[in-house]
Amino acid sequence: MFGIFLVLFVLFILFSSVKILNEWEKGVVLRLGRSIGVRGPGLVLVIPFVEKIYRVDLRTVTMDVPSQDVITQDNISLKVNAVVYFRVTNSEDAVSKVADYYFATSQLAQTTLRSVLGQFQMDEILEQRDKINHRLQELIDKQTEPWGVKVSLVEVKNIDLPKEMQSAMARQAEAERERRAKLISADGELQRSERLAEAATRLAVSPNSIQLAYLQTLTEIASKEGTRTIIFPVPIDLLRGLLGHTRE
Repeated sequence: MFGIFLVLFVLFILFSSVKILNEWEKGVVLRLGRSIGVRGPGLVLVIPFVEKIYRVDLRTVTMDVPSQDVITQDNISLKVNAVVYFRVTNSEDAVSKVADYYFATSQLAQTTLRSVLGQFQMDEILEQRDKINHRLQELIDKQTEPWGVKVSLVEVKNIDLPKEMQSAMARQAEAERERRAKLISADGELQRSERLAEAATRLAVSPNSIQLAYLQTLTEIASKEGTRTIIFPVPIDLLRGLLGHTRE
């Protein structure tokens, strides 16, 4: 009976001392509470009851930052969320320097997001996404560096505007489109008047060209399908002459 118990105890010790770490994992080993280094990946042997191993995942982690209430520099309330990409570069620091590096990075990302966006106006937040993302990445990475965590990318995902602000922006965009349409129309009228003035100048030099223009106009009217009325342009000078004789 004692022999069976001894065999089971030895097997338990063997199984407890053998650890297998995946290719993307590192193991931080503590011996009697003191860190003695990092082991793995692969087969790792530890002394039961004396050494303890903490697994650390070295793959890039995608962390979603919950929607945060942000007040911009021009006192507009927004709801903004983001996504953070980070990975552990120093396993020993990630275990010994911070209690939970994932939770700590998440909280830091939330507070930094509110702080940074509060320094910009609403129009700047909508237009300068790349600048804001880069600024967030620099600040968060600087704070997580002592923990052995490298923040590689921060992206602002959604920006929820108040309904009143959405309506105001829609009216502003509509007014801007109307302004551009009026400018284009005015520019077209200017070009049209310049062309007409140039054409009138050339026609005034050659009276015969005016008659050719009349004939061309009549040809275009007659060629239209369903046209039954033909308009004969009459020179205004001729009408003035006729009116003058009538008065006499």
